[in-house]
Amino acid sequence: MKELIVRTISGILYVSILVIAMFTSRELFFGLFLILGVLTLHEFKKLIQLKTYLPFLILAIALYFLSFQMIDYRIVYAFALISCVVNLILLKQLFNSTDAKPLESKRYISTIFYLIAGFVFITLIPQRENGFTAQVLVGVFALIWANDSFAYLVGKNLGKHKLMERISPKKTIEGFLGGLGGSILVSFLIFRYTQLYSVFLWMGLAILVSIFGTYGDLIQSKFKRQANVKDSGTLIPGHGGLYDRLDSILYASPFVYTVLEFVDYVS
Repeated sequence: MKELIVRTISGILYVSILVIAMFTSRELFFGLFLILGVLTLHEFKKLIQLKTYLPFLILAIALYFLSFQMIDYRIVYAFALISCVVNLILLKQLFNSTDAKPLESKRYISTIFYLIAGFVFITLIPQRENGFTAQVLVGVFALIWANDSFAYLVGKNLGKHKLMERISPKKTIEGFLGGLGGSILVSFLIFRYTQLYSVFLWMGLAILVSIFGTYGDLIQSKFKRQANVKDSGTLIPGHGGLYDRLDSILYASPFVYTVLEFVDYVS
């Protein structure tokens, strides 16, 4: 009971800080995600045993020039394409029967085009043609949180068939379907209270973040399994590290950004 209370309080504080930063100012939003990026990158570097400090510099440069200033759309789109490809390679390696480390000989590739790219595209999602629209990113986070919450509740009470037991023994097919259903349900609420996009787009995003968010969680589980650790860190009581909390959105964000850019372009 005590663990549940601690987990709930820390979760509420975490969500509150994110939402307040998103709606306060663009500068505060970027400042917060730079800090979150540094802390998450520190956890990730330990998992993959990357000892150099260069990734911190790359993170700051990428956030500033690709997102905050956005020097050239063509560079951002190329970065999105490469990031999606690298993420799909990581996804493919989930299904390998061996426990070979993902991109073991190319740790910089996964660091730059998976983890750092995740933060770049999280910060790009609310930057629409009509300005900085925090509601878009809050909506995407809401879909992620709904998927995680419903997957946990359904999986714990009804889960019988394992989703990928070799990587994450507790995840079930029933939990995945519950998370998908919960995310779609929340997409209707987001549409009703924001009116930013059509209900069909929000439903599509719900399906996208449920699928890619779940795979993002599994990819992180594989990194932790190979590092022989339970959590990526201890920063958030009851939840583990920041990487534990952001793994789904970090993996899904390049795909979400690409879909939103395509929709804005055709409309």
